Amino acid sequence: MAHGMQIVFACESPGRLAHFWSGALGYVLQPPPDGFESWDEFADSVGIPVERRDDFAAVVDPEGVGPRIFFERWDPGPPGKRVHLDVNSVGEVGHDEREARLEEERHRLEALGARFHRQATGAAGETWIEMFDPEGNWFCVQ
Repeated sequence: MAHGMQIVFACESPGRLAHFWSGALGYVLQPPPDGFESWDEFADSVGIPVERRDDFAAVVDPEGVGPRIFFERWDPGPPGKRVHLDVNSVGEVGHDEREARLEEERHRLEALGARFHRQATGAAGETWIEMFDPEGNWFCVQ
């Protein structure tokens, strides 16, 4: 089964880059999840503090063909960590099933030559794992 993916840019101003790339690619700013009138309403529901709400933005292909592009506030580090892929192999499942699927995917990718780096948790409580491909390129699995 093929896995979806998104392209992630670590940057200083996620909103500014999202606006730029939406115009450059003919994409649109990603609308809030179903059931929410705004991203602030969603952020309130999952406990994202006001001071962190500009830490991320995303654009999507209005035709649903191209990958989602996600922009996150840059945590200074090596320059090679400014762009990476997120492999969407787990899907929308409950927390316990998500943890089990992440662990399975980790082992599958390690068997292909990847190296595990760490498990991480985002502002909304979502989890993912960070890995390196056989040549040391960083990617995430979610």
